[in-house]
Amino acid sequence: MATGRTHRPATRSRGIPEATVARLPLYLRALTGLSERSVPTVSSEELAAAAGVNSAKLRKDFSYLGSYGTRGVGYDVEYLVYQISRELGLTQDWPVVIVGIGNLGAALANYGGFASRGFRVAALIDADPAMAGKPVAGMPVQHTDDLEKIISENGVSIGVIATPAGAAQQVCDRLVAAGVTSILNFAPTVLSVPEGVDVRKVDLSIELQILAFHEQRKAGEEAAVAEAAAAVVPPVRAAGNGRKGPDGDMPAVMPA
Repeated sequence: MATGRTHRPATRSRGIPEATVARLPLYLRALTGLSERSVPTVSSEELAAAAGVNSAKLRKDFSYLGSYGTRGVGYDVEYLVYQISRELGLTQDWPVVIVGIGNLGAALANYGGFASRGFRVAALIDADPAMAGKPVAGMPVQHTDDLEKIISENGVSIGVIATPAGAAQQVCDRLVAAGVTSILNFAPTVLSVPEGVDVRKVDLSIELQILAFHEQRKAGEEAAVAEAAAAVVPPVRAAGNGRKGPDGDMPAVMPA
């Protein structure tokens, strides 16, 4: 099996838009679920619903892959799994290093989804001497002094940064200098990298802040609806004196 240092995905050279590339993992996740249930074919509408996109966008995305499906039948699930996996570079081995083995780094090291998608955690690295040799996810943590050697010996091209913000840029610089060309950054800071190096940022606090915005907006909309509903409620009629006339309650004061 080839390693990540000897091959780069062909999406750029084939002119696949970045927005399409970002949706390919969504399609692959949905298709993998169908494959595990032994579903042989799927329509564009069904797959689009499972991936959370509209079917026209899905068909356009697949046209970049040269896959158009069969009218009345749909798409072959197993072939699409292979086709998207190949386009994403998941049909080969991608050694990954995780730098920063605190709570988040340890959780990432224990995540089983990496291996199932072709990402092999080659090394866990931390700057704390007390962590050196300590097993995490069945693998001994190595010190950052050996970072360059680890990357070279394992042919690593993808690095995951899970350090505090203050240390992230220095770690990034060392990874890039050692030959890493793709970085997944969990540190709450923006990294500066040279041309040719790809960075994907994951900031959980930002995502929570966006959710808080939507919650606040929904609460405001609900309050506005309640206020509008209260404004149209008819006034309560004054109670009578209890006397009944031929047509119901008699007013307390009769007109002269």
